[in-house]
Amino acid sequence: MSDFEGLDLQAVEDQMDEDRDGAGSNRVVLGVLDGSEPPEQWITTIENGSVLVLNVEGDLNELAAGFARPVREAGGELMHFRGFLIVTPPGVSIDSERLD
Repeated sequence: MSDFEGLDLQAVEDQMDEDRDGAGSNRVVLGVLDGSEPPEQWITTIENGSVLVLNVEGDLNELAAGFARPVREAGGELMHFRGFLIVTPPGVSIDSERLD
C-alpha cells in the first residue's frame, strides 16, 4: 500500500491556497518600529495570526507602549533580541532556550 493513498490532496491544496493569501500563522511580517506606524497596525497584524520581526529604531519601551500590553493580554509574546522586537500571536511561543 502506498503512503500516498490516504493523502487528501484537495485538503492540502486548499490549505496552500489559504497560506498564499498571507493570512494566518504561516506569515512572518518584517518591519521597522520607529513610531511611524500606529500601534493598531501592529495589533491587527498579530490578531490576524502573523509573527512580527521589527527592527527597533529608538527607545523600545516608548515605541512598543501602544501595543505591548494588548498583545500580552491577548496571549501573545514579545521578546527583544539583538535590536529586533519579536512579537508572536497567541498560540505561538518564543523559544529562547538556546540563548543561554
